[in-house]
Amino acid sequence: MSRVGRDGRLLLAARALRMFGYGYVSVVLGLYLRSLGFDDLTVGLLLGAALGGTALMTVAWTLLADRVGRRRTLLVTAALMCVAGLLFAVGDAAWIFALAALTGTITPSRAELGVFTTIDQAVLPATASSSSQRTWLFSAYGLIGAAAGALGSLFAGTTDLLGGAGLAETDAFRVLFAVYAAIGLANLLLFAGLSDAVEEGAGVGRRFSGVHRSRGIVLRLAGLFAVDAFAGGFVVQALVAYWFALRWDLQPGELGVLFFVAGVLSAASFAGAGWLAGRIGLLNTMVFSHIPSNLFLILVPLAPTAPLAAAAFLARSALSQMDVPTRQSYTMALVDPDERVATAGIANVVRSLAAIGSPMLAGVAFGTAAIGLPFMVAGGLKIAYDLALYRMLRPVQLPGDENG
Repeated sequence: MSRVGRDGRLLLAARALRMFGYGYVSVVLGLYLRSLGFDDLTVGLLLGAALGGTALMTVAWTLLADRVGRRRTLLVTAALMCVAGLLFAVGDAAWIFALAALTGTITPSRAELGVFTTIDQAVLPATASSSSQRTWLFSAYGLIGAAAGALGSLFAGTTDLLGGAGLAETDAFRVLFAVYAAIGLANLLLFAGLSDAVEEGAGVGRRFSGVHRSRGIVLRLAGLFAVDAFAGGFVVQALVAYWFALRWDLQPGELGVLFFVAGVLSAASFAGAGWLAGRIGLLNTMVFSHIPSNLFLILVPLAPTAPLAAAAFLARSALSQMDVPTRQSYTMALVDPDERVATAGIANVVRSLAAIGSPMLAGVAFGTAAIGLPFMVAGGLKIAYDLALYRMLRPVQLPGDENG
């Protein structure tokens, strides 16, 4: 971290604050909507709308960021995050929450796929002096985010404390969304301190799409990422928390502890990703950590007791994020520097768009006897994605022989 410049430290600090907010919002979001009287299908639709808003904003800013300016893009998005938190804190109607979702800054997942991470992925590689340092930097980026998200998940338990102090359940949830708005404001202040160096390498005026030499491989990767994201949409953290509440009647405090432990395990997996990639290669790390994690995902609804279901989920969490920094590092190594914003944007847009319908389908399943089906569908599709990714990328040679 001593080698990371001031801009990098500001981006990492902002990332930590956001992931803290995502950590608890993804736990309480579905529960909050249920406390307002929305049915399972409406909850699923609103969670899908949140993913749709992320996709919409990522499309827009992927096309505009290098023209408007990366710093200005981050400032606007942070302001929208603040607005979204306030709308959720004071709203009580589906249309208000749908409007907040269109800001692209409310996420039902502990993962970040929107505008913030698109810009971060484009800027961070410029702070690395070598390919191995780039992978470690992305691992640190993920580790910091996962650790902050874990603490955020634990923070979800404050709703129980607020309830014990006499605050109604719905009002306790509203307090957490007000804190989320404050996190957006803090991000805005951090981004205001970024230097002009974050604009370096921008592909302004080159091509409208932003991708030129690497277009073919980027589009093929995007197709596979769509499959992975569609599968992941069935098991975003808000839906998993909702499932544990429906199936095993876990309360917000218990869910907070569960997802805190899951977040700690995910953070450890980020820490191990750079080490493992240095020994077996980026591609092997992506695939051979992801397949077993998805086998554990399939086991979650098959567990006969809540502790066993939680154990399967935690085993999945210990492996599920190792592919993230390696995938990001691999993708950024694959393209030219002036293609990075567009490439990250395309990947994030595709992932967000592909996941829009999954929460709605999961909501339908939750409203029927097929309550465990989303986990099985997600696990099966993700394993198919892993195998297809390995087959496609195995012949590709990255600079510096990083492929493994």
